[in-house]
Amino acid sequence: MILTQLRALKSQNKSGFAVLVDPDKIAPADMHYLARLCNDARVDYLLMGGSLLMAHQMELCIQRFKTESEIPVILFPGSPAQVTPYADALLYLSLISGRNADLLIGQHVTSAPAVKASGLEIISTGYMIIDGGVQTTVSYMSDSMPIPGDKPEIALCTAWAAELQGKHIIYMDAGSGARKPVSEEMIRKVSSHIEIPLFVGGGILTPEKVFENCNAGANIIVVGNAIERDPLLIRDMALATREATANKVNS
Repeated sequence: MILTQLRALKSQNKSGFAVLVDPDKIAPADMHYLARLCNDARVDYLLMGGSLLMAHQMELCIQRFKTESEIPVILFPGSPAQVTPYADALLYLSLISGRNADLLIGQHVTSAPAVKASGLEIISTGYMIIDGGVQTTVSYMSDSMPIPGDKPEIALCTAWAAELQGKHIIYMDAGSGARKPVSEEMIRKVSSHIEIPLFVGGGILTPEKVFENCNAGANIIVVGNAIERDPLLIRDMALATREATANKVNS
């Protein structure tokens, strides 16, 4: 199970690397090339989803990817419509950083029948939007205020609340197009005080930043926008993740 793998990363103080694909920004025909890049780089997971999903080609993208790769595909849904059995797992997101009841429980009630019938591995996720210096699509679409980037204590208390409620993982996201990624201070504060795996994404543009975030305690680094601009970054970012893990294990 994917959750078992994630828990092992946490318990062993290791990190993994995930590529985030927005199906609105890639053609299904390009998924073969992406799969080969991910295979060569030894990417751990492919996350699939978007805030809008205008093109309705997510299932085809997943199918094309899976013809070339055995890397697990995890849905990162922006709405209940983004549930498909062609993936391997689903991040069942509760927007715990906001006060929008629809994204805390409302859409979950709507989507529950489809989720139960999907056969997917369901990973209950405490999703936290962190201020990335600019209003992102996710903050606009969710109609919620992000956690201030310089308030790690608020992030920690929010993560604790999710952990106490039984969430499987925490996902801190500065959002697509963020000017500022989640700070190392915030990552370290949250990661060192929770017992569940931590995903970190948004505004991560360089292998150096990947390395720093892994050292700070992120168990899964998620990168999307930077790779859309330069797919070859997949190799260097995945390598940076492995190097950071090796340094932590050997220190």
